[in-house]
Amino acid sequence: MTAAQGASRRSAVPPFAVMTVLQRVAEARAAGREVISLCAGEPSQGAPSDVRRRLAELMIDRTPLGYSETFGLLSLREAIARHYRRWYDLDVPVAQIAVTTGSSGAFLVSFLAAFDAGDRVLLARPGYPAYRNILTSLGCEVVELPCGPAERFQPTRALLDAALADGPVAGLVLASPANPTGTMVDHDQLADLTDWCRTHGVRLISDEIYHGIVDASVARRVGVGSCAWQHDRSSVIISSFSKYAGMTGWRLGWALVPDDLVGAVDALAGNYALCAPVPAQHAAIQAFTESSYAEAEAAVREFAAARTLVLDAVDDLGWTKVAPADGAFYVWADIADRLGPYPDSVSWCAALLDAEDVAVTPGPDFDTVDGGTAIRLSLAAGPEAIGTALLRIRRFQQGLGRSEPTRS
Repeated sequence: MTAAQGASRRSAVPPFAVMTVLQRVAEARAAGREVISLCAGEPSQGAPSDVRRRLAELMIDRTPLGYSETFGLLSLREAIARHYRRWYDLDVPVAQIAVTTGSSGAFLVSFLAAFDAGDRVLLARPGYPAYRNILTSLGCEVVELPCGPAERFQPTRALLDAALADGPVAGLVLASPANPTGTMVDHDQLADLTDWCRTHGVRLISDEIYHGIVDASVARRVGVGSCAWQHDRSSVIISSFSKYAGMTGWRLGWALVPDDLVGAVDALAGNYALCAPVPAQHAAIQAFTESSYAEAEAAVREFAAARTLVLDAVDDLGWTKVAPADGAFYVWADIADRLGPYPDSVSWCAALLDAEDVAVTPGPDFDTVDGGTAIRLSLAAGPEAIGTALLRIRRFQQGLGRSEPTRS
């Protein structure tokens, strides 16, 4: 008998399309092309100055950089707890804060702790594809809720009831602001969804990594975003230093873990990663200084300016079904009327990159049913890059009625 060959069945998940596009961007830039990348959710400002300064100090001040506790440095968890008091007037026990290797690490250990193989877990569609792919690789049954313009691209009680009618539900993953749409649920909507979960014994996983990156008009109504622990502490809260603090490559996130999952998350996290990157943990404490908050708010204003440029251009561009961009730094739009000779948004995006050196993300990764005519633009590159990209996109679309553009 010979050993089995090939990859496991559980690994049969699609690659994350954003990373595929980023690879093409890297190749184009290596060839000397000046590509404007609007494909990744990567804030252009990078980490706050205080964080960068502290990292440099760590290299010379002999701070021990060995393993931390599995849940992270106590000093960092205390800083996160102060952040929750500042933003939400919430008291969060440091024993229930788990610092993780990015929000991705938080999702993995939270899903493992909360769900068994075969459990049905609900997701909004369109939505962040890693939810679906991680859950699928863990043997869960993913149930996608069709959340379109009528639902403001967010789950509703009616959609949840319909899913429950088809069988038991173990979990709901909710993102507000959402990726790819940027849409939010307000305080009352979140209260309604958490009440539904509590009533039906469904674990809510609340992705709150884009909190703070909120359109000004929305912020006046809902603030930085509503935290699920303001309604029910049996929820799992996922957050990250990647978005508001601009620390994508630092691979540092956190979870607020309900009492009944603390032991499981601790055991899983200790086995999977031992701990999150310790130099990043030490430096990240400085993400909560007054100066760092001020730098983050300045970046949020830049995202808002970029958002306005895109939203003011969509009618002229002929894009439709544009999601209400309440927060985060994305615009999700349907380009069915502007596909020209291309059969779908995948080929349209590839042609745009080839012809005009602008990279945007096609929709099928986020919506496996209706995403073939949709695109996601990231605003994280800032208004100057967005302005130039829009000029190039207009030129590309104007050429679609003629012969397909070619690169000289």
